[in-house]
Amino acid sequence: MNISLPDGSIREIKTGLTGLDLAKDIGPGLAKAAIAVTVNGIQKDLSDPILEDSEVSIITIDSDEGLEIMRHTLTAQVLARAVKNLYPETKLAIGPTIADGFYYDFEFKKPISYEDLEIIENEMKKIVSANSSITKVLHTKKEASKVFKSKGEEYKELIINESDQDDDFQLYYQSDCDFVDLCRGPHLPSLKHIGSFKLTKLAGAYWKGDSKNKMLTRIYGTAWKNDKDLQKYITSIEEAEKRDHRKIGKELNLFHFQEEAPGMVFWHPDGWIIYRLLQEFIRKKLDICGYKEINTPQVVDRKLWEASGHWDKYRENMFITEIDEEHANEKRTNALKPMNCPCHVQVYNQGLKSYRDLPLRYAEFGSCHRYEASGTMHGLMRVRGFTQDDGHIFCTEDQIESETKLFIELLSEIYSDLGFDSFDIKLSTRPEVRVGSDEVWDKAEQALENAIKKLGLPYKLEEGDGAFYGPKLDFVLTDAIGREWQCGTFQADFNLPGRLDAEYVGEDGSKHQPVMIHRAVLGSFERFIGILIENYAGKLPLWLAPNQITICSITSDVNDYAKKIHKQLQELNIRSKLDLRNEKISYKIREHSNAKVPNIVVLGKNEVASNIVTVRKLGSSDNFSYSLSEYIELMVKEASPK
Repeated sequence: MNISLPDGSIREIKTGLTGLDLAKDIGPGLAKAAIAVTVNGIQKDLSDPILEDSEVSIITIDSDEGLEIMRHTLTAQVLARAVKNLYPETKLAIGPTIADGFYYDFEFKKPISYEDLEIIENEMKKIVSANSSITKVLHTKKEASKVFKSKGEEYKELIINESDQDDDFQLYYQSDCDFVDLCRGPHLPSLKHIGSFKLTKLAGAYWKGDSKNKMLTRIYGTAWKNDKDLQKYITSIEEAEKRDHRKIGKELNLFHFQEEAPGMVFWHPDGWIIYRLLQEFIRKKLDICGYKEINTPQVVDRKLWEASGHWDKYRENMFITEIDEEHANEKRTNALKPMNCPCHVQVYNQGLKSYRDLPLRYAEFGSCHRYEASGTMHGLMRVRGFTQDDGHIFCTEDQIESETKLFIELLSEIYSDLGFDSFDIKLSTRPEVRVGSDEVWDKAEQALENAIKKLGLPYKLEEGDGAFYGPKLDFVLTDAIGREWQCGTFQADFNLPGRLDAEYVGEDGSKHQPVMIHRAVLGSFERFIGILIENYAGKLPLWLAPNQITICSITSDVNDYAKKIHKQLQELNIRSKLDLRNEKISYKIREHSNAKVPNIVVLGKNEVASNIVTVRKLGSSDNFSYSLSEYIELMVKEASPK
């Protein structure tokens, strides 16, 4: 039997040898580090036999795959066992891995608290210290069900009985106890490979995610290769908590949410200033790039959503209304628009278009509404009501490449101006289920790829991850503490123009269907403002700060001078506030620093006499002195976007 290895070499082994046997055959060092194996793209346990010619790679504990397997083993074999040891009457549900960690759902007889997490974590450490080996045994459906029925594990029994699988249910056992769990695997061959871990939080979770089912207790944890990586992660989480836009938004009085309008933002004056500044910034950029701004209705008849396909595919996420229309025989069904695309086609369809009119670029700051489950909403990051910096480009197939290039240049400029000097690009190609011919897909994918290459930008290929209507580019930002945010998108659509009868007259005099490109730079204003707040920890760039300058008096003798400066700044559209309160100047400086005001102007008798200003800049303990005219000139220059 021939085994193809990642380095291109071929190794001949006996049929039925395991991944561990193969690792030993290659070398003792690899065998020691090996924890699982990939056979023809499928992860398997190290003990699984290899039965045919295959492409095989050995997974080591130091790899990303190895880290995920370690986390999977930790939740299924260590956390679950620890809970059963401490609370024997607890019932086990499911325990998958997630980004940076894992969780397990339990049904406890009595509720547990955050204080119990430390107890559970200590029990986990005791279990790991035994270094017990892990063995997989395959069972029939009947056998597996019987195992868990005998242990009173009704959730495991349900999973097995509801499965379409008849045989080969994987049950994992530990060598030093009778604990057993059902799992897709693979698992570590031994607990000695477990790295550093920490339980992080508790949450409620319905069985199968259905609110009609019983509420379970979910225990979250994180796990890493070593203490250093764990501490690095914990530090990053602590920093993220400090930067939480919900916390900062409350401290700076920017916005709030309330039960009467779940997932809808109540913007306060200072928060709305940020919103308007960002919107106007984007608007100017779009004007330069030849976009025509439009505005379309928020409430649209179901007929349009049926024609676009959204009624069948997206109705559960739409807010739907029924109206007894005057003189109508039946109720009229409308929906708040969840996206702007079908409405933009309606604007395009007004009047005959020629190939000479293309490309045609529409932009809209479109207010959209989507139903999101209450448990998924998260401050500004996930809301039910939002505004997109939306745009649609109607073009020919031959124009896709040039439009891609133009968009990436626009996006690069905007991101740079907002403080993000680099971003990652993901190119997603045709999925299995799609519309359009292979010839059209070939052309679209090649156009997107050529545009990226000509700009000299690196990208990651995501094969099969495109939209059903066309390939797409996703643009991912990395913030100040290393977190990734998918924001911009550029999607080529060959489907919707045809469904909604969009046409143009070509050079040949006949009618053709345009390509419709869906594009956004920010994604949504709400989410992007949340990202900006967290990226800057509330210390927004001067041009985006709601209050750019606070003018503070030391004594009442300087109030007239303070008012004079304030008026001059306002006339120049520089946002400033006066603080003429009878308070100590140190108190005022501390208060306005906490409010993250970029510039605090301090005025005393010396400043009045010399016609100067003393400035304390946010984040600095030093004072800077300028002549009044010099400072105003500096602010005019710095207080506007690039």
